[in-house]
Amino acid sequence: MKFKITLASLTTFLNKVTNLLIPLVVASLLFGILFGIDTPFVGDVYKNVTDVLKMLGEDALLALVAIIIILAYLKKD
Repeated sequence: MKFKITLASLTTFLNKVTNLLIPLVVASLLFGILFGIDTPFVGDVYKNVTDVLKMLGEDALLALVAIIIILAYLKKD
């Protein structure tokens, strides 16, 4: 069997995965804010994002702005 993986097909696959996962992460963060971190699966995503922001310390606001800019760029496609 020959597997022909081109950069275009790999990019298409990664775009489809990204388009699937971004709404899941956004919904998880929203449910984590609404229902708390004790909710299964939702709490883990929420906790991981808050841990990343805590690691950044004083620059957490800058990181949040960067995340918003990245999401705005992804939405532009």
